[in-house]
Amino acid sequence: MKRLFLTVVAVLSMTLTFAGNENTNSVNNAEVYNLNVNMKQLSKALALADDQKEAVAEIHKTFCAEMMFATQYGNEEREARMNAAIKKDLGFMNYILNRDQYKKYVTLLNLTMANRGLR
Repeated sequence: MKRLFLTVVAVLSMTLTFAGNENTNSVNNAEVYNLNVNMKQLSKALALADDQKEAVAEIHKTFCAEMMFATQYGNEEREARMNAAIKKDLGFMNYILNRDQYKKYVTLLNLTMANRGLR
């Protein structure tokens, strides 16, 4: 009886340990894909006009939501959804920003993605 009890305790503790590691990995994964930025700093860095600020904020909000949505998939699907989100974001930003602003935005996005380990 004592052996049975110790075996059950050992199996439960191992199961909880593995489940705990899995939850930690998913939390860390979600934090990496969280690309929220300070919009005031971004507006200042890109020298956005007042009408551009609101549009850029909405586009970036959508981009962040799509990136967080990508975390729910496996590696291959996540990569495809991440690339689709980036392509969509850059397309919208290209429409809103002028050439110099767009170049600076692409540089900032690439640096952010590299710092997060996504590129």
